[in-house]
Amino acid sequence: MSDVSGVTLLGCAAGACTTLAFVPQVVRTLRTRSVRDLSLGMFAVMTVGIAMWLAYGLLIRDLPLIVANGVTLVLSATILAMKLKG
Repeated sequence: MSDVSGVTLLGCAAGACTTLAFVPQVVRTLRTRSVRDLSLGMFAVMTVGIAMWLAYGLLIRDLPLIVANGVTLVLSATILAMKLKG
């Protein structure tokens, strides 16, 4: 069994916090179907940035970056798609 370093635990905790931060907005957006007050520019830039962090994580094979940004990308892209559609 391998030991998990404190650095990896910190990365996992940070990833969990930033990923979970999107959940309330996604839930609210899905419930209300309203994206009127959300910034298209912010979600577009954020989604591109998250995709780039995911690519970076994949390139350096960093599991906390891959998992956190993979999930966050789905959440952010969901909101962005609803904004573009609405």
